[in-house]
Amino acid sequence: MKIRIENLGVLKQAEFSLGDMTIICGGNNTGKTYATYALFGFLSFWRDEYLVSVKNDGELDQLFAEGVVHIDLSKYILDSKKILSEACKKYERKLPLVFAAPKERFTDTKFKIILDEDIHLLEQYEQRIRTASTERLSLTKSEDSNELVVTLLEYERKNILIPREIVEQFIGNALKEVLFGNCFPSPYISSAERTGAAIFRKELNFKRNRLLEEMSRADKKINPMEILFKVYNDYPLPVKNNVNFMRDLGTISKNSSALEDERPDLLSDFADIIGGKYTVTQNDELYFIPKGKRVKLSVDESSSSIRSLLDIGFYLRHVAKRGDLLMVDEPELNLHPENQRRITWLFARLVNFGIKVFLTTHSDYIIKELNTLIMLNQDKPHLKQIIQKEDYNPEALISSDKIKVYIAEKALIKLAGNKRRTPCQTLVPADIDSELGIEARSFDETIEKMNSIQEEIIWSDGGNCNDE
Repeated sequence: MKIRIENLGVLKQAEFSLGDMTIICGGNNTGKTYATYALFGFLSFWRDEYLVSVKNDGELDQLFAEGVVHIDLSKYILDSKKILSEACKKYERKLPLVFAAPKERFTDTKFKIILDEDIHLLEQYEQRIRTASTERLSLTKSEDSNELVVTLLEYERKNILIPREIVEQFIGNALKEVLFGNCFPSPYISSAERTGAAIFRKELNFKRNRLLEEMSRADKKINPMEILFKVYNDYPLPVKNNVNFMRDLGTISKNSSALEDERPDLLSDFADIIGGKYTVTQNDELYFIPKGKRVKLSVDESSSSIRSLLDIGFYLRHVAKRGDLLMVDEPELNLHPENQRRITWLFARLVNFGIKVFLTTHSDYIIKELNTLIMLNQDKPHLKQIIQKEDYNPEALISSDKIKVYIAEKALIKLAGNKRRTPCQTLVPADIDSELGIEARSFDETIEKMNSIQEEIIWSDGGNCNDE
């Protein structure tokens, strides 16, 4: 899947592909967050809001008249590019909400999704709509079939309990899932503001409840939810999602992720990184319990690294599943270099498990360690010795073809309508070699400069360090 962006923040024109692991690195204010937020916003819009339009109203008439309709999916496959184009245009109008910015900033913004492969329908699909103990509507697709079968119960047709527009929405969502379910992952984002969301979790809960309480006492004409959502629109969508996730930890912690069921060893590795575990009490009190100790620390008492990994920990233990996209803005926040290495191992193992990972980073440690995992992933005797000697987990080794790396920087690009190339802020693909790793020049140039200065300091007197 390719994402094309025009006139979004500092990014004049950019294109990047979503790999099993995707990394955007570069300096400050170079467009990394713009690209990340834009992708997350689209995937959230696609999952939560967008519906594929039913092509033929006659099919809905047939459903309500006869109780069943067989929708041919072939015509939707032929129109898949048109459907995606329509979704992108609708999403462009949502960008002010995604970025919590004035709509004037997005007047010329373009966002486009391009699928690398042809549409492959889900092999099977089944959704049944029930109220109380009665089934009202079923939507199914059988294996090796190109039809979506929609069935409305006779009782439902006679009493018309589900409005026509609601039935159409269920069909539109089913069409979206059957057609594109293999294309778009379900995203979770850990924004750079996650540490603040962890610290003020209880306060955010209190303020929300207090606001609703005060509004309930006010004039009856006030719509409490409208005011509440107006307040939340002051923050970008990823930040709001982090706040909502933190507030709901008590509920989220009751679920088990695919990792907890299938790969508890990955969760153990995460526990080793943070040096303990998180827990939520029945009273919704959040604590960190250091490994091997009986003491329980509140979030305020815990280290900044514990706070920065809090939401990622709960996501991994209680939400994560194969096919997801885990997006982390600056995973190195507050982490010692050794833990930056270890979190890189964990990300690589998640990719090999089947969870896509998307990172923005300023960390040379993360890129260098990822290079090591790439270079060790070869069948050579001396590399096997290094793996054993340095205690690398073979499951953390990763193939270079699973990784896409982009440098946010200025480059000469040809803008639409221009014959000459113009220097603009964009995303430049980094070279990745299975034997040499990633060429991350944005880090290399800085490190080389620092080394050069230190060499000059040491050798500027002609190397006579011991004149005495």
